[in-house]
Amino acid sequence: MTAQLPDTRRRAYGLGRVLILVYGIFALAATARSTVQLIRDAEAAPLAYGLSALAAVVYIVATVALAHNGRRMRRVAWAAVVVELTGVLMVGALSLARPDLFPDETVWSHFGSGYLYVPLVLPFLGMAWLWRSAPVRIERLAEGSRRS
Repeated sequence: MTAQLPDTRRRAYGLGRVLILVYGIFALAATARSTVQLIRDAEAAPLAYGLSALAAVVYIVATVALAHNGRRMRRVAWAAVVVELTGVLMVGALSLARPDLFPDETVWSHFGSGYLYVPLVLPFLGMAWLWRSAPVRIERLAEGSRRS
């Protein structure tokens, strides 16, 4: 069994911190909205409000995973962002096809139109940042510049 070296990479900085801040805001907003919807009107639209709660969980997981730059947490961040993208696309399409299931706005309904479509754009920004900040990619770029 090989001993693993500690991960000494620093946490996100620059635009990464802005992205994490936006995810954190969405985590709070989605959690607050879904909590109120489930407490007040759960029987009115259980699917919509349940999906709103799922969005909240995904945003919380993505926020924590993006904020931590460890190898495992990067994998968790990738999974959360992919689930987020899948969710916003599926819920967005379903809310247009079956508006009766979404009598009230949710985070992902209508592709996030109630949030200025940020929920639709955010996973793409998350994936771009995860790709751009990938340690393996950065190391390859650094090795390439050393050879020049």
